[in-house]
Amino acid sequence: MLVVTTIKSSKQHIERAVMISWPSLVKLDGDDELIYVASEHEFRAECSDMILGEEDYLIDSVGDSYSLQSSSNQLSLEKRPERYSTENVTKLIRNHEFQKAEVCLMKIHFLTIEEAIQSLAFEPR
Repeated sequence: MLVVTTIKSSKQHIERAVMISWPSLVKLDGDDELIYVASEHEFRAECSDMILGEEDYLIDSVGDSYSLQSSSNQLSLEKRPERYSTENVTKLIRNHEFQKAEVCLMKIHFLTIEEAIQSLAFEPR
């Protein structure tokens, strides 16, 4: 899926497309809760009405991360230099599950980033 990324500089307004590997998860700054998004359509539906902070980001199924930006009812993503490993994503999911106190954290292990993200697919919202 392609998502338009808007890059603003002082003299020009450039748009380019980036490839997001769905499903993905959204990590909001200051909160251990993660939001599972299966597709670009679901991402836009879930995040279009949110008040986004500068440190909110999306992690896709291959570990690429993108900052979330919203202006004038337009939602965009900008690629960040940070790339997440399976271990990093597993840690985020453990923190997410810890806040709910429903799962034994020691039993949370994943072989791939995609498998880790998929584990959130059936959580109630």
